[in-house]
Amino acid sequence: MASPLITRSSTPGGSSGESPTDGGPGGGVTRRGTRRRPSTLKRTWWGYLLLLAVGLVFLIPLYMLVSTSFKTNGDIYSWPMKWLPSELTVDNMREAWRIAPFGAFIKNSLIVTVVGATLKVLLAIFAAYAFAFLPFPGKKWLFVIMLGALMVPGHVTLLVNYITMGNLGLINTYAGLILPGVASAFGTFLLRQHFMSLPAEVFEAAEVDGCGHLRRLLSFTLPMSIPAVATVALVAVIDEWNNFVWPLIITNSVNMRTLPIGLMYLKSNDGLTNWGVLMSGTLIVVLPMLLVFLCAQRYIVSGLTGAAAGNGR
Repeated sequence: MASPLITRSSTPGGSSGESPTDGGPGGGVTRRGTRRRPSTLKRTWWGYLLLLAVGLVFLIPLYMLVSTSFKTNGDIYSWPMKWLPSELTVDNMREAWRIAPFGAFIKNSLIVTVVGATLKVLLAIFAAYAFAFLPFPGKKWLFVIMLGALMVPGHVTLLVNYITMGNLGLINTYAGLILPGVASAFGTFLLRQHFMSLPAEVFEAAEVDGCGHLRRLLSFTLPMSIPAVATVALVAVIDEWNNFVWPLIITNSVNMRTLPIGLMYLKSNDGLTNWGVLMSGTLIVVLPMLLVFLCAQRYIVSGLTGAAAGNGR
């Protein structure tokens, strides 16, 4: 029986022989795989080491956050530093809940995040569909102006938004927290680019069948754009959850504060920082977003690469 690594070729005379690729008097053999060169292996190992180093840069602070949350004060302030707590304790978590009303903070953050991110994604979807498929006067100029909004720092509009919310009587309200941030130039741009990459034949067939724009959006565009929509939703959720400056400005009572602002209440009054309590409060803020990211991270790469494939159709 011939070896599976040897390929045979037919000769003009009808006989079969070994493929003369390796030389030799009777023909050679062709191997189906080639061994990696030492230089290639060396570059691969350097790549792995670089990835490991970058991963440690991000993972070590996260580990210190979690471990400090469950350490005693003796372990936190010991020298040399203890990487592992001598005993696990939840006293820091209890103290954080005692010092600040984290129940109200969590409720406010959930309302602002769910409502704000939902409105932001919906507006981005409709605006992106209009820019991608609907003809209207000044379309290109409006799109350029929208792209210009990506270059403007959000802090530039803080004063204008505060005056507007004050004139509308929305200071220290959920509407005041949510409304100024419902428009997302990034989400509109990302979805528009992805919509432009979808096959035109599908929409032409839908138009022939008499489908309106809403039917085309709900039945064809969105089902083919789940990764891109999930990417925009994830960015919107993280942005709303971690927002600090605007909730700090627009609210003036403890019961309307959100979680990032609640961390300020965990500093002790004697001028020293209780790191165990502060890390416990930070863990409360960070953990939900880590879970959301782990659930949705598989959509991020496909969503971003799909948007990058958009063309100027």
